[in-house]
Amino acid sequence: MTEKKKKDKKQELENEAVEKENVDLVDNAEKAGTEDEKLAEAAEEVLSDTDKLSAEIESLKAQIDKQHNDYLLLMAEFDNYRKRTLREKADLLKNGGESCMKAILPVIDDVERAMQAIESSSDIEALKEGLNLIYSKFRTYLEQNGVKEMETKNVDFDPEKHEAIAQIPAASPELKGKIIDCTQKGYTLNDNVIRFPKVVVAQ
Repeated sequence: MTEKKKKDKKQELENEAVEKENVDLVDNAEKAGTEDEKLAEAAEEVLSDTDKLSAEIESLKAQIDKQHNDYLLLMAEFDNYRKRTLREKADLLKNGGESCMKAILPVIDDVERAMQAIESSSDIEALKEGLNLIYSKFRTYLEQNGVKEMETKNVDFDPEKHEAIAQIPAASPELKGKIIDCTQKGYTLNDNVIRFPKVVVAQ
């Protein structure tokens, strides 16, 4: 092989090596470009997910703020309701008996007139009649306000409703356990016992 051919061959090999290196560089560049595109797409996806998460966080914050404000408003309304209820209850306790007291004043007027009549009148029957009228008026007033006298005559003794102050032998078997006398009347207010009758029970 001549010297010229050797040089040509060497040059050809060098050219092939350079060309291969250029091809490799192009391939590497293309690969790098593809990887860059993939990285860019991944970055866009991350940014998109971040934006979605940020939007969800803002939405949740808005919901929490709304619920917090609603809670504060509800607490304020409840506190106002509680204060108003306590005030109304206090007013009721303070002034609730006013109507009862006003309704009983005419009975007191009648009693005072009866006392004046006792001083000057000698008609016992008229005084008795006046006293009975006052008593009837007072009983009507009590009934209108829910106060009722408890029935005790020949009623079975009930320790939940009656107060036994004495026991005596029963005159007959059918009277056993029944009330035969009442020494002090009992009363109910709207069906609740406010004073227990004091009774004598047959045993």
